Amino acid sequence: MVDLYNSMSSNGIVPNRQVFNILIDAYAKRGMTDEAMLIFTEMRGQGLSPDVCTYSTLISALSRTGRLADAMDRFSQMISIGIQPDAVVYQALIQGYCTVGDLVKAKVLVSEMMNRGIPPPDIVFFNSIMTSLCKEGRVTDAHSILDFVIHFGVRPSISTFNLLIDGYCLVGKMKKAFGVLDTMASVDIEPDDISYSAIINGCFKNGRIDDGFTIFREMLKKVKPTTVTYNIILGGLFCAGKTVAAMKMFHEMIESGITVSSSTYRTVLGGLCRNSCEDEAITLFQKLGAMNVKLDIAILNTMINAMFKLQRREEANDLFSAVSASGLVPNASTYGVMIKNLLREGSVEKAENMFSLMEKSGCAPDSRLINDIIRILLKKGEIVKAGNYMSKVDGRSISLEASTTSLMIRLFSSEGKYRGQINLLPVKYQFFDGVS
Repeated sequence: MVDLYNSMSSNGIVPNRQVFNILIDAYAKRGMTDEAMLIFTEMRGQGLSPDVCTYSTLISALSRTGRLADAMDRFSQMISIGIQPDAVVYQALIQGYCTVGDLVKAKVLVSEMMNRGIPPPDIVFFNSIMTSLCKEGRVTDAHSILDFVIHFGVRPSISTFNLLIDGYCLVGKMKKAFGVLDTMASVDIEPDDISYSAIINGCFKNGRIDDGFTIFREMLKKVKPTTVTYNIILGGLFCAGKTVAAMKMFHEMIESGITVSSSTYRTVLGGLCRNSCEDEAITLFQKLGAMNVKLDIAILNTMINAMFKLQRREEANDLFSAVSASGLVPNASTYGVMIKNLLREGSVEKAENMFSLMEKSGCAPDSRLINDIIRILLKKGEIVKAGNYMSKVDGRSISLEASTTSLMIRLFSSEGKYRGQINLLPVKYQFFDGVS
């Protein structure tokens, strides 16, 4: 943009206000606020008067970057030269002050804009600010904005309360989350499925399973649970090791006619496997296959791993071979599951062939997989082959994990099992020699 501006100047073309506004906006959108300010200064130096568009762009950029003192200077400047601020200018400043927690100044600005006959920002505007604060864990600040908007007669929406419930649950403040439900009742807003699902999720994540079920029973009296609600409960039960209760809930979900999604099957099959119920998971998986239920690659990865764990190697290999036939594409996790299980059962050559296939398919191995392979090979005494994978460690995208380094120290130190074979490692790892 600046090259175009310089080209205009060198060719004797005098830029007008519109050109300067475009330049200021371009820099502002790229976060280059200082450069935008320099163009603004150049604009005024050439005798051109900024308009409301110029100031709104600058003030918005300054407010977004937390430079509220500079933003207020521009705000005062525009008023002093007779340019009336519009809703965009006020909203930029209000958002800036709400974000830094200065609701006193934000309140002054809202009152001022209303006195000028400009309608205050709507609840969608404030919800956006509250959402950003909740994502940063600043739920208390977000809650203060709720009180702020009510003060100005702006009616909160169901989304306002839902984002606060979700925010408090994420930071583990369940008492506050329940308090939001009480506030909803005081303004005659009934919780919806999102409200209930959020607080149930919070209960389960914070180990309050009984409270989660209490809320769920209350929900059943007022709102029909959704697939998301059941997925949350299923995930929570499996994480708590309550496999029987989870499967009972899964069957209730099916009987109630709630849509069972791929995410649901992923939760159930994964939950069964994490709780050492691989046999049950494989039986369910086979039933789903007979019903032609479409399953995603994550589910197939889980089931391949489960089959290997139960030493049903042929079935695992057949399932891997069937991935492409089912319309899916093996991903890095698919190859990783195959490689690690092949190594564990001693099929080193097959694992290396699978690794080559992975690279040829365009799936780049990540640091975690390389470390897993190195550790498995070292534990099996495959020092040379482990060394080959160590050569892939570049210190950037792939680094040695602490557990890998710890294992190497144990194996190659002066008291280690393989201290005599340290010379088989890449030279840069032979410093372990003599470490005790």
